[in-house]
Amino acid sequence: MKITEKAQAYIDLENKYGAHNYHPLEVVLSKGKGAFVWDVDGKKYFDFLSAYSAVNQGHCHPKITQALKDQADKICLTSRAFYNDSLGEYEEFMHKYFGYDKMLPMNSGAEAVETALKLARRWGYDVKGVNENEAIIIVCEGNFHGRTISIVSMSSDPSAFKGYGPYTPGFIQIPYNDIDALNKVFEQHSKDIVGFIAEPIQGEAGVNVPDEGYIKQAYDICKKNNALFIADEVQTGIARTGKMLCCDHENVRPDIVVLGKAISGGVLPVSAVLADDHIMLTIKPGEHGSTFGGFPLACKVAIAALTVIKEEHMMENAQELGKFFREELSKIESPLLKLVRGKGLLNAIIIEPFNGKTAWNVCEEMAERGLLAKPTHEHIIRLAPPLCITKEELIEAVNIIRDSLKSLE
Repeated sequence: MKITEKAQAYIDLENKYGAHNYHPLEVVLSKGKGAFVWDVDGKKYFDFLSAYSAVNQGHCHPKITQALKDQADKICLTSRAFYNDSLGEYEEFMHKYFGYDKMLPMNSGAEAVETALKLARRWGYDVKGVNENEAIIIVCEGNFHGRTISIVSMSSDPSAFKGYGPYTPGFIQIPYNDIDALNKVFEQHSKDIVGFIAEPIQGEAGVNVPDEGYIKQAYDICKKNNALFIADEVQTGIARTGKMLCCDHENVRPDIVVLGKAISGGVLPVSAVLADDHIMLTIKPGEHGSTFGGFPLACKVAIAALTVIKEEHMMENAQELGKFFREELSKIESPLLKLVRGKGLLNAIIIEPFNGKTAWNVCEEMAERGLLAKPTHEHIIRLAPPLCITKEELIEAVNIIRDSLKSLE
């Protein structure tokens, strides 16, 4: 990729003064609006990563940024040492929006996952009657739930967990999309299993879509064995897959739902855990919390962001355009394009290395032509534009993808 002197200066600053825990595509962004971003030299790009689905509503949506500005002039943070006039309103909003008795607000997706794990264990001890410190949570190979020590203890990816031991016990890992494996673990450990946590579609694993019916079967097995079904919808939720929650495709109501990213439309770090009273109220005052969890600024932004999703029919847009997008991608004939998969506007193409060219080269070529995406697991490119994208814009983006692949043949 061609890098201007101006862009290189910003890249050099990050390399010199920042930790080297990311490998970004060498594009330096400075502005965003809707489905587009601009770099420091004024070049316009389609954003087909959407900050890992945090920007479902589009960049800098005016209703969301206005909610931020309005609240910022009043009060931003109170901590939970006191009540404030925004949190109760937000909690009621979430109750009506998703239908769960209670919400526990946090900030990052990883914090929300940690909260769900704590809730499952506490429910297991207090309600199911598991012996103290013997609770088991089932997890899936290929999962990506975050970066904390406990969460990487659940990972099968060496780049996530290697060098961070000793690891947190209490997890059993099984293959994703394997009902027989789930049944087998329950047969062996049912009395100590408090929950099964899964992504309805594994995003970081490369938009790994399970067989139809897998989520419903997994939920039913949990019910049969008196265990909680925990859905990590941080990336798949908030209309990304064409339903408000990805689990809605199979009419599954998880016992615990983990949300993040698009709750704020990419404006602030906001996450949440949803559950009914018999689960949520097992945690008592002082037993879990967060200084910023449920801060007034986040409450107002989240209400605005989730209102935009419904007002602008983004769920329907994702459903309709996602089907069209996959159909158009499947028409591309290239030795580099091995497979197209996804649901709604969470999609991926699997790249077959050709003449020494890889998924990274494809992403560089797309960036040159004005479309930003990023490889995951070396040979997979996730394609997830903001849900405000139009059909005409999507057609233009498909042409960029097609031309990029052709140029590397």
